[in-house]
Amino acid sequence: MKTTAASLLLAAMCASSEARPHEAQVNAQMFGPAQLQAFNAPQAVSMATMKQEKIGHREAQRAAGTYDRDRYERAGPAACVNGTAAGYACSRVDLLDFLRHQDMGAIEVLEGNDVWGWTSADGREFGAVGQAEGTAFVEVKSDGSLVYLGRLPTQTEPSTWRDMKTIKNHIYIGSEAEGHGLQIFDMRKLLDIDPASPVTFPLSSLTAHFDAFGSSHNVVANEETNMIYVVGTERSLPCRAGLWMIDVLHPERPQDMGCVSSDGYVHDAQCVIYTGPQVAYQGKEICFNYNEDALTIVDVSRKPSPVTLSRTTYNGATYTHQGWIANADMMYLLLDDELDEMRKNGPAADQRTTTYVVDITDLTYPVFKSVYKSPAKSIDHNQYTIDGVSYQSNYGSGLRIVDVRSIDRDEGASSGFMEAGYFDCRPEDDAVNGEATFDGSWSVYPYFKSGYILLNSIERGVFSLKYQG
Repeated sequence: MKTTAASLLLAAMCASSEARPHEAQVNAQMFGPAQLQAFNAPQAVSMATMKQEKIGHREAQRAAGTYDRDRYERAGPAACVNGTAAGYACSRVDLLDFLRHQDMGAIEVLEGNDVWGWTSADGREFGAVGQAEGTAFVEVKSDGSLVYLGRLPTQTEPSTWRDMKTIKNHIYIGSEAEGHGLQIFDMRKLLDIDPASPVTFPLSSLTAHFDAFGSSHNVVANEETNMIYVVGTERSLPCRAGLWMIDVLHPERPQDMGCVSSDGYVHDAQCVIYTGPQVAYQGKEICFNYNEDALTIVDVSRKPSPVTLSRTTYNGATYTHQGWIANADMMYLLLDDELDEMRKNGPAADQRTTTYVVDITDLTYPVFKSVYKSPAKSIDHNQYTIDGVSYQSNYGSGLRIVDVRSIDRDEGASSGFMEAGYFDCRPEDDAVNGEATFDGSWSVYPYFKSGYILLNSIERGVFSLKYQG
């Protein structure tokens, strides 16, 4: 095999792994379009099965004391030197600050989930940290330190699942909690809070509450069109757990715009104004849906009559979870499957985090082209790309920063991908090069202009990080 400069650098960065990165890449190169093509997904499971597996794991961890108060210590700031920062394994990622869930107002259920960010008109940066009991708000100061400002309680009851996105000055929060609906909160309320007196906002402080559904799994935002898409609502409702389209041009008066229900349950999605190579769809609003066992692409330009353009599954499909467009020209996307590592299916049989590369130059006929293999064992969860760099939140292996800029040059092959840095927020599995379990980081927010990155850990809390590259 020809050894590339990227593989040599990656090998040097991760020399302590039980398998070298170039060996993982050899494994990845065994899976091209012919090996990834599939016409059904016999190993795929439903969200109901996924929830029960996670609930069982969470209950066992509670019994073991994993989420106990005072189990974890405050840490930071600490530069990443010789592969560690304040006891956490790292490469080229510094720890600026860390707040435990108890430091952010969580009282009885000290467990985290999603995270997102908001920047005020004057450039101040804030994080919305998902927790079982609600949403905590922090400010990211100019030095990367974190200041807790307050919280918005859950609408009804605590839940393992909470998701949030921002459009302009408002944040939109959904949850799997029964009867929760969509909370709409004005983030400008954070601007004048004295950190010495954090505020617990009453539910009456919401700008609006959209209650056409109760529980939901994810919230998707398209800032260009002022549209919120809520997914994973109750299957018994008209949307059948598909895209629930809500116009939030006026946040105080959210408008129900209908559903995309043709493919049933949607777990997560990305909706964009398409600027890719396919002329017929340029300028249209396209949603890339991750639907448990397939990637489904839908044209939602005309809300009363959305059009499904394609539905594509793949070898190894176990639980199609999330993904993101890889590059500005919209020719490829990166897809993660949340259960293939745990169940050792398809390319993920070795349990190293597996990212699927999909050619979307033809929206009506996507092609799974290759896979990227992380050096560490872990389940993937959420990833977001900026300028050809994927910021991945991979449960037990934490933040993994992957340079995918070679994707166009190599026509969708992952051979040029390189792990450029990482911060592992779960030391407990480091001695065995990771484990495919539902522990560690839930999500990452990498979009602050300052370059600070928020990583929310299920058991520990929120980390403020900075990539050295």
